[in-house]
Amino acid sequence: MIIQRMTKELHGVAKLTHLGIIRAQGEDAAKFLHGQLTNDFSLLGLTEARLAGFCNSKGRLQASFIGFKRGANDILLLCSLDLLAATLKRLNMFVMRAKLKLSDASAEFAVFGISGNALDDASKSIAAYKINIWAKNDFLDGSLVNLYPADGVARALWVAPADAQPPADDQLTPEQWAWGEVRSGIATVSQPIFEALVPQMLNYESVGGVNFKKGCYPGQEVVARSQFRGTLKRRAYLAASVEPLQAGNELFAENDPTQPCGLVVQVAAAPTGGYAAIVSMQISAFEAGGVHALSHDGPVLTLSAPPYPLLADI
Repeated sequence: MIIQRMTKELHGVAKLTHLGIIRAQGEDAAKFLHGQLTNDFSLLGLTEARLAGFCNSKGRLQASFIGFKRGANDILLLCSLDLLAATLKRLNMFVMRAKLKLSDASAEFAVFGISGNALDDASKSIAAYKINIWAKNDFLDGSLVNLYPADGVARALWVAPADAQPPADDQLTPEQWAWGEVRSGIATVSQPIFEALVPQMLNYESVGGVNFKKGCYPGQEVVARSQFRGTLKRRAYLAASVEPLQAGNELFAENDPTQPCGLVVQVAAAPTGGYAAIVSMQISAFEAGGVHALSHDGPVLTLSAPPYPLLADI
């Protein structure tokens, strides 16, 4: 099966309802998040965003965020909506005497994905627009966060107050946006993979999601050990299948069908048929090929490398 590339028709704006927002407000907001997440929030400026993971004590991801500041003491964290309530509860357990308030702000803001020509149109309205990945630019009443591209097509998130008017452009369906998300190779942690992976198994260290110099956070020792002691044996890759897949499906290698070699992380229907996925799996299984989903004789996957260099290759 040939892995389809993102088509040039996928330009426009999509309303994203699968993402929720946790809001951290107060003078200790950045300091608190700095001590809980895999990335540096103490040095987070007003013109940049952060990809970050929230881990348990064993370094396994409980959630992932794209976070940015709306003001000096006001930070928004975008995450998978199906994990928001439980994640907010866990984060609140660690607040103690810190001077901040954590809340579910999903109803206060609208989140849109902007892709291709629509992003070009939006960026023309921004003075001194920053084009680099994870840059944050103010646009209309909201904030525009640059994402990794999908097959060369530029992408961004636009987050604005719920009553703000979205950019006027061609409309994308949520399914089209999901296809671009998968093709970008940047996975969002959701309920089916809760506590299944350490950040490097999603390549987070290679795409700006882990800062190894920032100090302690839950699971930090495990994450650092995986990186610097050469114990990492799994990576995230792109996959295609003619059969339906779901996040959380196990993967099996032909050369060792007795136990899973990985799992499906994120799935989207391909525009012209079939399914695309981000999978996390053993490096040795990827190199050997012959990987099936669901069982040792289940749908065979066509695998490809992630669309960005891995840290070990840089």
